[in-house]
Amino acid sequence: MSLEHAPGLYIRGFTPPLALADFKLVAFDMDSTLINIECVDEIADAAGRKAEVAAITEAAMRGEIADYQESLRRRLALLKGVPVEALEAVYSHHLQLNPGVERFVRACQAAGLKTLLVSGGFTFFSERIRARLSLDFARANMLEIEAGALTGRLVLRPWGEIVDGAEKRRVLLEVCELMGIAPDRAIAVGDGANDLPMMGVAGLSIAYHPKPAVREQAMMSIMSGGMDRALELLTT
Repeated sequence: MSLEHAPGLYIRGFTPPLALADFKLVAFDMDSTLINIECVDEIADAAGRKAEVAAITEAAMRGEIADYQESLRRRLALLKGVPVEALEAVYSHHLQLNPGVERFVRACQAAGLKTLLVSGGFTFFSERIRARLSLDFARANMLEIEAGALTGRLVLRPWGEIVDGAEKRRVLLEVCELMGIAPDRAIAVGDGANDLPMMGVAGLSIAYHPKPAVREQAMMSIMSGGMDRALELLTT
């Protein structure tokens, strides 16, 4: 059970404030967490299939589709033939950082935390966000492109094909190991069901405008306002 600490800000399982500097790593989901959109849905708009794709995305984020990988493959197949220019248009005209994101990221960096973006979205966008926020690490899915258009598939990488909930958890634990820290020195920030595995192993889990299943399990839930509201419960 979570308790409302302030309007729209809920806590569960800890007593604030916590010292931000006691943590060494912060891991962020991207779509609907760091940024204001679900990129796959906006790409689908260029194919005239946004409603169909968005319905699958919403069900996956709410945890109503158990197999995230299959849900992503279904959505990707509907994007076959979309030109690369449509991705550029999504980034240029639709994608924005969510309110308070830059302030919160900069506070984490100033406190000495390393920063990780781990996303079930796509490198086309995640690498731009990584550079924009000067994040240390990033992992996301790579869209396969042939003759200037999407094939409806992903590129197979050395670690696998799809970043799902299990891969998010594995990446967070791997970075913790590389840094020589315990997972309880990490913060995980997300909004959807596929973020729960990494949030479950972190020392602090922050849900940003989350789906109901995520709010029920997160230690901190920001239901209104920007991501920097987390700083109300963290000393910097």
